[in-house]
Amino acid sequence: VPDALGRINKLHMIPLEELGRPRIDVVINCSGVFRDLFINQMNLLDQAVKMAAEADEPLEMNFIRKHALAQAEEMGINLRQAATRVFSNASGSYSSNVNLAVENGTWDNEGELQEMYLNRKSFAFNSDNPGVMDNARQIFETTLKTAEVTFQNLDSSEISLTDVSHYYDSDPTKIVAKLRDDGKMPSSFIADTTTANAQVRSLSETVRLDARTKLLNPKWYEGMLSHGYEGVRELSKRLVNTSGWSATAGAVDNWVYEETNDTFIKDKEMCKRLMDLNPNSFRKIVSTLLEVNGRGYWETSQENLDMLRDLYQEVEDRIEGVE
Repeated sequence: VPDALGRINKLHMIPLEELGRPRIDVVINCSGVFRDLFINQMNLLDQAVKMAAEADEPLEMNFIRKHALAQAEEMGINLRQAATRVFSNASGSYSSNVNLAVENGTWDNEGELQEMYLNRKSFAFNSDNPGVMDNARQIFETTLKTAEVTFQNLDSSEISLTDVSHYYDSDPTKIVAKLRDDGKMPSSFIADTTTANAQVRSLSETVRLDARTKLLNPKWYEGMLSHGYEGVRELSKRLVNTSGWSATAGAVDNWVYEETNDTFIKDKEMCKRLMDLNPNSFRKIVSTLLEVNGRGYWETSQENLDMLRDLYQEVEDRIEGVE
């Protein structure tokens, strides 16, 4: 319900008869920036969820109420507590730290990344106690156990999935699969609403599109390499961000890494060019390819792996020689 200035500050529920479908249970996990900038909107969303959970409606037409009632009984809490669906980082925190672990290679298994996410992204908005972010990890995990779909929205036409790390840093796809009783991977979608014709694609399709239009597109990488040292660093960063999607969602096809290897490693002229322009970033490209193979995200020939190991040693020796 808008006020005189058009601001939404009150809510009412659309009757089921008018809605014409069941009420769908949705878990919202917003960024720390949204948490800070849109706290009033987050509180309104929390109010809406609680309103739906308390509605006297058939459970088969209101999955929010159905799940919240089951959670309340299972966890020994009241219905309003169980109807917590809007989460973010703790106050002052802006990341799950999954991106930092992937960028630095400082993780041994996916369980470590998932623990980071669950530990840092499970603070709840509570419209009954505005402004306080409560640690609600148990409720957060319980809500994710019934999730069937994960979804993110692209923020800008200038920034794609592998331009930055915050998209995979916020991705819970494999976490949902781990928490679900049946271990089923949820369907994952990305919406591009930055143009007049909004597009919704699967996550894996979006990653493929991103690889074709950026990392593996000669127009793009030649444009990057025209900047010399910084261009190689950009290539390296994009490959690391691509590997992040393997770690959090298993969304990267084998051919993406294979063609990356063909384009930047097996092409001897290109390989030498990258090494000469920026040996440190080239070393990161080589080590990332070795890492994604070691973690089981890329299957390739022993010949390719031997070549990468030899290259890594060669560039290491060059860097040490310069130093």
